[in-house]
Amino acid sequence: MKRLAFVTIIAASLAVAGCSRGNEDAVNNAELNQPESDLNEIANQAAMDAANAQAAAQANMQNAMQQENASVDNAVNPQEADEQNVSGM
Repeated sequence: MKRLAFVTIIAASLAVAGCSRGNEDAVNNAELNQPESDLNEIANQAAMDAANAQAAAQANMQNAMQQENASVDNAVNPQEADEQNVSGM
């Protein structure tokens, strides 16, 4: 009985294994499902987008610093009479 079950299982596994050979339709469908563009191109584009975003953020920070520095540079200087009062003390 054990031999019969063993032979039946082997025969069934060989029959199932032989079903998938040379199935050109499955190969063609797999090729159709692949993305059209190259993965390297996608990765390069993502890297360029990240670099551009970082450059834009850095430019925004630099503009904000320049505006802040400009507001500090516009401080009112003391008048000459006030300076002489200090130096006369």
